[in-house]
Amino acid sequence: MAEITDPENTIIMTLKGGDVVIALLPDVAPKHVERMKTLARSGAYDNVVFHRVIEGFMAQSGDVANGNAERGFNLRRAGTGGSELPDLPAEFSKLPHDRGTLGAARSMNPNSANSQFFINFADNHFLNGQYTVYGRVISGMEHVDAIVRGEPPANPDRMIRVRVASDA
Repeated sequence: MAEITDPENTIIMTLKGGDVVIALLPDVAPKHVERMKTLARSGAYDNVVFHRVIEGFMAQSGDVANGNAERGFNLRRAGTGGSELPDLPAEFSKLPHDRGTLGAARSMNPNSANSQFFINFADNHFLNGQYTVYGRVISGMEHVDAIVRGEPPANPDRMIRVRVASDA
């Protein structure tokens, strides 16, 4: 596991293969960072499926309304919901969407990000300036690479547990 230098701004996401450590970027996207920590601390991300996983592109999860494997997720609706919290304003930056970066998923409205996010499998620079980057995988990218593909996958992988490192 990577050395964690800022536990308050580090997410540990447990997948079937092991832990993925994500360094959050509060100086770049403070509202998105706070939202992810709030939802992680409430347990909202636990057992939520990866509902959109495209080879060579990204893995998307975080639909806390429709994607919880324990409460019975709805694959037809997965990807359409968020949390009960208000949507977030865009926090675009000059950070590129490189392999391993965490981006905020949203609708066509740039200020519609809520709870959903994606992790880039590759450098996806065509997304630069259009989606908020607010974290970077620093350890465990091999576990992200192993997530089952599909839109949605027939038998989707899930985030078993998501927590803030300082709370672990």
